[in-house]
Amino acid sequence: MEHIKKYFPRLSENQLSQFETLGELYPEWNEKINVISRKDIDNLYVNHILHSLGIVEFVTFESGTRVLDFGTGGGFPGIPLAIFYPDVTFHLVDRIGKKLKVAKDIADKLGLKNVTIQHGDIKEVKGKFDFVVSRAVMDLNDMVPLVRRLVAKEMKNAVPNGIICLKGGDLDAELRKFPDVLTCDLKIYFDEPFFETKKVIYLPL
Repeated sequence: MEHIKKYFPRLSENQLSQFETLGELYPEWNEKINVISRKDIDNLYVNHILHSLGIVEFVTFESGTRVLDFGTGGGFPGIPLAIFYPDVTFHLVDRIGKKLKVAKDIADKLGLKNVTIQHGDIKEVKGKFDFVVSRAVMDLNDMVPLVRRLVAKEMKNAVPNGIICLKGGDLDAELRKFPDVLTCDLKIYFDEPFFETKKVIYLPL
């Protein structure tokens, strides 16, 4: 939890309480369902919550922004972002029902009124969103055709609507086909070794 306070010192008391509660709920659920690698649950705040908030360092979502979290699993990056942006709506989608059960329970217990949950394939999602976010779900070459139809044309934010992904490792081959893509190294913002190779990938659509 100290990592959240370190990098985001202006959070409200309610937001701090919600982030604190994440540190209780995810380990409890992980005992029942392997939402996070059992070896990694001790690194929940850095490797999952803070990593999710890396998107905050790249773009500030305006009030009323609509975000689709594609392949959210147990709620990453959607739930940490929903805590950070209470005036932004987040629609969390995944094909794995048991992980979504975790995300829904946690969103409910935190009182996150800006989160909705959908169990199913991305092809079943309806509506328009300003951004599609994901955390290492799939190659951009596969992702773009699946989500392009869901990205709204009208802009609410300082950057054009599109895809924002959290990824790591060597991405040169994957990104070569997308001349408009922008990358942001998270090691610029976060000191922890985990972020040495972690990036935010942004592709306007």
